[in-house]
Amino acid sequence: MRIPDLFKNGKTVFSFEIFPPKKDGSIDTIYKTLDELTDLHPDFISVTYGAGGSLPGCSTREIVTIIKEKYHTESIAHLTCVNSTREDIDEKIKEFEQYGIENVLALRGDINPDVPPKEDFKHASDLIEYMKQRSNLSFSGACYPEGHLESESLDKDIENLKRKVDAGATHLISQLFFDNDCFYRFLEKARAAGITVPIEAGIMPCVNAKQIQRMVGLCGASLPHKFTRLIGKFGENPEAMRDAGIAYANEQIIDLVSGGADGIHLYTMNNPYVARKISEAVANVLN
Repeated sequence: MRIPDLFKNGKTVFSFEIFPPKKDGSIDTIYKTLDELTDLHPDFISVTYGAGGSLPGCSTREIVTIIKEKYHTESIAHLTCVNSTREDIDEKIKEFEQYGIENVLALRGDINPDVPPKEDFKHASDLIEYMKQRSNLSFSGACYPEGHLESESLDKDIENLKRKVDAGATHLISQLFFDNDCFYRFLEKARAAGITVPIEAGIMPCVNAKQIQRMVGLCGASLPHKFTRLIGKFGENPEAMRDAGIAYANEQIIDLVSGGADGIHLYTMNNPYVARKISEAVANVLN
């Protein structure tokens, strides 16, 4: 099933993101994670792009295929292009089509200062346009409620987002955020710019203060006072921080659903316990 079709019945779509285990991990961990996450019946699961840094047998493509074939859950493969040539992407198209993968989350990817980027694809919109001409895949894209770190303004970032949609992205997933007002402002601007595709709100539960501070440093999400108070109060108490973070995410999700968000994309960090607690707490709200 193509991801945009999930939004046609009016129900708030609820999805998860996972990542392939690292080279120093165990293949058993991803199966344990999937056993527990698919038991929660998400509408789909996205798998981040492991470009050579994941455990053998646990590439993005392999995990996406397992999710579809073993767990009978729809899935979407992340694909970055910053270090890819046209020939590399041609091979990916063949691979996806060979294994029946229909959905791709097209991303530029982070630029490594020590690795000069390739020249064929400078933006995710370039990747989508190229692949759309050569395949029958369904493309999703990323969006940034507070603007991409490299963009001069939110308005300029939304202009770039419109190019991504015009190139063929039919579904968007937002970067994490902790202030719902930021998402609502972004959504209003995106709709005013003529972006009509479904937009999922990306929610990352704050269950580890240091981890969240690192992620915020990478993506630039602002921290509302209510959120910084939470970290200040519970950050040194792991169990309290976990429970408070889950409660904060639940509150965000309930507000977003009541505010008309098309979907909720939960960044699980491969943590089934947290995903289960949140899924159970918001189940009745989503239906």
